[in-house]
Amino acid sequence: MKTRFTPLVKLKKTAMDKSESLMQKANADLNSARAALEKSYETLDEITSPQQGNMKDFLASRELINSARAFVKHNQEWVIYAQNQVNQAKEKLKLDIIEHEKFKYLELQEIEKELKKLKIQEMKDLDEVALMTHNKKEKN
Repeated sequence: MKTRFTPLVKLKKTAMDKSESLMQKANADLNSARAALEKSYETLDEITSPQQGNMKDFLASRELINSARAFVKHNQEWVIYAQNQVNQAKEKLKLDIIEHEKFKYLELQEIEKELKKLKIQEMKDLDEVALMTHNKKEKN
């Protein structure tokens, strides 16, 4: 049964579905960021410093370690950013679910009201038919 809230319910359902897909995408991005951070930590752990050699080797090793640390820092920032995106998507999804449920409830109330009106009308019609049948029997 269609009510005046039916289009709004469909619209809110679409918005909720969109928020759900955004939430899934944000979670996937967060998982990618965490995997990249883990990989950068592993890369940093694999770097060994030379125990002997010339200054050029020590400087190259230090530069490699600095580069790996910068990469770790970048991935940490990416994880923080991705976590914020997940939190924002979660809040939006929560609000969209509430809005959808609210309009769904209003639609249900409207349907119940219409069904009640139909039931009352049907009772009136049955009473009228019964009265007409009763009057017909009295005339005969």
